[in-house]
Amino acid sequence: MNAQSRTALATALELPRGVREPLELPAAASKPAPARRRLGIPAADPLGWLLGPALLVLVWTVGSMTGVIDARILPAPWVTVSTAIDLLREGRLQANLLISAWRAAQGLAFGVAAGVIVALIAGLSLSGGYVFDGLVQVKRSIPTLALIPLVILWFGIGETMKVTVIAISVFIPIYLNTHTALRGIETRYVELAETLGLSRWAFIRQVVLPGALPGFLLGLRFAVMAAWLALVVVEQLNATSGIGYMINLARTYAQSDVIVVGLVVYALLGLSSDLAVRTLEARTLTWRRTFAK
Repeated sequence: MNAQSRTALATALELPRGVREPLELPAAASKPAPARRRLGIPAADPLGWLLGPALLVLVWTVGSMTGVIDARILPAPWVTVSTAIDLLREGRLQANLLISAWRAAQGLAFGVAAGVIVALIAGLSLSGGYVFDGLVQVKRSIPTLALIPLVILWFGIGETMKVTVIAISVFIPIYLNTHTALRGIETRYVELAETLGLSRWAFIRQVVLPGALPGFLLGLRFAVMAAWLALVVVEQLNATSGIGYMINLARTYAQSDVIVVGLVVYALLGLSSDLAVRTLEARTLTWRRTFAK
């Protein structure tokens, strides 16, 4: 193609003279739009909660190997594992564990039932709130440990006292969180139930209970922890069985490895029960969108 033909073709295509190829778009116009930065928390790893305990065990192991941690004060992890294996072979660990778990389960069941019932009464009626809410607030200012002497006078030093102290410790977080969730139900749902002509029971079943469920589950997490903490205390009082009894007996004979095994068992019980409640919460509240999702 000669120069005249090229000039004619460029003119026909409305290109500037001297341009032989079609013009390209500016580079900025071809770039994709920048991705929007997310402000929420990314999806959590199911095993991410193990990071903290793993770091603690790592520090414990390194400290024991280097001699920074005196074995007389805190035995090494491998010594603790060996002691736990010996206790399992003897049957002492599982026997005491079953007794402790049964005590905690009884106190948790009674405390949860009482907390939910009282929260419903105080949350759904004005007179119930006048009667119960003030009493619970008074109890909040009195540590549960301060009530132990009085509970011993009432029920003696046996199993009833231990279960009662655990139930009292469980009752408070269940009541507070459930009652707060009940009173926090939005008015528009109540007005909608009135417009639809729901009965009292239908209103409780379809509006109140689903609305209070997040608060109850949060209270259940605190209640489970409170149950194990109360168990640690009551098993130090004239107990003849349980993990606390095993720890007390080991203290008498200066068996620090057995004491550490008991503490690890308490920690595992607390972590596993909290994980169970969180799993229940995740499966029950699938409809809720939160900051962490």
